[in-house]
Amino acid sequence: MKSDIIRIDNRGNGFQEALEQTAKAASFRGLNHKEELRLRLCTEEMLSLARSVTGEMQASFWLESEGKKFDLHMSTKTVMDREKRERLIASASSRKNEAANSFLGRLRDAFEAAMVSDPISEIPDEALPDLANHAIEIPEWDEYEQSILRSAADDVKIAIRGGTVDMTVSKSFE
Repeated sequence: MKSDIIRIDNRGNGFQEALEQTAKAASFRGLNHKEELRLRLCTEEMLSLARSVTGEMQASFWLESEGKKFDLHMSTKTVMDREKRERLIASASSRKNEAANSFLGRLRDAFEAAMVSDPISEIPDEALPDLANHAIEIPEWDEYEQSILRSAADDVKIAIRGGTVDMTVSKSFE
């Protein structure tokens, strides 16, 4: 069974529909309340992780199930930099880019990894006068979603090709 594809953005639009679709699939497959909550947790943390790492988000979410095995899918485009790429790949169970599973895939991955830019961390000199008396804090990513997702799911796969990120979270209740 494949669910409807739900569009999700960083303003929260579609988030509730994704959770409702997850609950419907869980009910259809006969999961008990505890299993349904675990599947819902996987959905919530998957979408939160994608939003916290990629920032601006226009994603597609859907789930596929066979018996009591579920694959949650999310695909989004982002402006990729080195830090985002490293965080996303660190979220995967294998710590590898799943799009790099053939010779050409590994070659493309190495080329893309070399081409991504470093995140901009310095403030230009001309902007400094505008920031007088303002403390600048850059929030650190605490990896909370990443740790919760990896402990709740059986497998997390991340495939990065250019600026497209595909995330698949697998959970089996068999």
